[in-house]
Amino acid sequence: MENSLIPNGSIVLLNGGNITLMIYGRKQVLVAEDEQDGKMYDYLAVPYPEGYISPEYTYVFNHTDIAKILFKGFINEEEEEFQTVLNNA
Repeated sequence: MENSLIPNGSIVLLNGGNITLMIYGRKQVLVAEDEQDGKMYDYLAVPYPEGYISPEYTYVFNHTDIAKILFKGFINEEEEEFQTVLNNA
């Protein structure tokens, strides 16, 4: 799983960031109000330890934006199988 996205529940710090984030979604498409096609991001996250507060405190970013993985979420067979789906998205 070395080339895979990290699992939901992982806690990260972004490049230049000052708050920790908890990942709760992967391969998310964000569509701006003035656009029809969206941009796909690797991750969707919320502040940790607060969790979801409102849409204004929900963040999308790519794997290359991660400065440090502070905690890696749970990995089992189901997660490993889902990595195949993510890699094809």
